[in-house]
Amino acid sequence: MAFRPQAFFKINTDVSAAKMLSEGGHFMKGMVLGGLFCLLLALLGSLRLSTESGTVDHHLHHHVQAPSKDELTRLSDSRMQELSSQVQISCIIMVQPKILVYWATAVNTWSKHCDKAVFYTSESSKALDAVDLNEKDDWARLRKALQHAYENAGDLRWFFVAQATTFAIVENLKYLVLTKDPSEPFYLGNAMKSGELDYVAYDSGIVLSYEALKRLVHVFQDEEKCPERGRALWKLNEDKQLAVCLKYTGVFAENGEDAHGKGLFNSKSVYSLISDSMKANPNNVVEGCCSDMAVTFNGMSPNQMQVMMFGVYRLRPYGHDFHDLLMFNPPEGSDND
Repeated sequence: MAFRPQAFFKINTDVSAAKMLSEGGHFMKGMVLGGLFCLLLALLGSLRLSTESGTVDHHLHHHVQAPSKDELTRLSDSRMQELSSQVQISCIIMVQPKILVYWATAVNTWSKHCDKAVFYTSESSKALDAVDLNEKDDWARLRKALQHAYENAGDLRWFFVAQATTFAIVENLKYLVLTKDPSEPFYLGNAMKSGELDYVAYDSGIVLSYEALKRLVHVFQDEEKCPERGRALWKLNEDKQLAVCLKYTGVFAENGEDAHGKGLFNSKSVYSLISDSMKANPNNVVEGCCSDMAVTFNGMSPNQMQVMMFGVYRLRPYGHDFHDLLMFNPPEGSDND
């Protein structure tokens, strides 16, 4: 029989193709099985987290309310004076050179009312003073900032973590924690929920007592519970990763509220909150908007922050006498408004 090269090559090509299909099938099966295995590990890790943290999940309070005026009137003048002088806030402000205009605005506006304000940056900048953490990863940078703040706390016992895009009214924060004991593990702000995890939203500001920060810094040393670089299939945001680490220490997210139950930490600007209230509460816009004792707002431009500063600290109706029971004096040497 005559040798036909075309037929020979066709047979070999068919065999090679079949072999490639077979190998490709094995490869795809391996990929699928590998993915399922990774997913199983992640699920087991989540189960382990909920099981381990469940041993300390005896939460005494989910809502932290500011004292009412009635509560304050029951305190003696000497006690009120003592409390107002003892409550001091260390502000941990996270910045980046690419948002220099927000950074400069925070320097010149609300941060002047902190008893201590330290800016932490991702890289050095000659324009403004900050602690250069030389760290690009958001979570690793926040960890380093919190560690630094703890090691340099001095006599300060309350810590406020904020982004440069947040506007804060520090005196209202002092009022919120006035009668709270910083030796108790407080972690509060705008409490949110993601699945089974309660966390405090970063963009609204995060408040930590000294005890909560101490426990957090301690768990930083345990890479199994609180890794510096996430090992999950998906990367958690800094605020959620913070909540996970704190949960291992028995510290849980709490919502900061006024005496009437209104939230004090806002992820929106005043304009947005009023606009929302006009739609939802057209007959009672102001009451439906936000608390008189609000601590934070977010989503404002630098110019709007300057206007906010004017409205909060400088604008006063002539002849009107304010009868506040407390006086929070500015930090010594401060040029605040």
